Amino acid sequence: MVKGERNTKIDPYFNKLKKWKEEFGLLREIVLDCGLTEDFKWMHPCYTFDNKNIVLIHGFKDYCALLFHKGALLKDPHGILVQQTENVQAGRQIRFTGVQQIEEMQLILKDYIDEAVEVEKAGLQVEYKKTKEYAIPEELENKFVEIPDLKTAFEALTPGRQRGYMLYFSSPKQSKTRESRIEKYLGHILSGKGLDD
Repeated sequence: MVKGERNTKIDPYFNKLKKWKEEFGLLREIVLDCGLTEDFKWMHPCYTFDNKNIVLIHGFKDYCALLFHKGALLKDPHGILVQQTENVQAGRQIRFTGVQQIEEMQLILKDYIDEAVEVEKAGLQVEYKKTKEYAIPEELENKFVEIPDLKTAFEALTPGRQRGYMLYFSSPKQSKTRESRIEKYLGHILSGKGLDD
């Protein structure tokens, strides 16, 4: 396998790191060993194959991670892939808290990276949930009955906007809170706006 090329343009990023410096350096070597192209996207080192995003290195307060863009398609025989939140559909992380852990996992990591490249070569795609597969909160259903125009306006929104509202409206545990959120955004929906418009 051809070793990937270091992109010297992003060396300053690695050199300036205060936290996870050693970990990032080692992850960088492992990924480059897999022959990927080094780039910088979304403010992070990103590694591509044929211009397709394969994996990203990023750091958080308590851990650093390799983020596989289509991690949901990997077999994960070691059970180490983490779904960051339940709404993340494609990406999966492998998390680390120290250099030793990364050193011990080098071969496994390379296997996962190689598999991620194979997924791209095969042209596999993550099946994203359709908006209609998200449950519409009962409180919103009730509003649709009460205000038929609201249902029409909601269904006219783009799928992304509909999803945004459904996730926002259904996240509170208490029905009262869900209702007040819906009330607050009635005008937005009726005028065809998204949550953040």
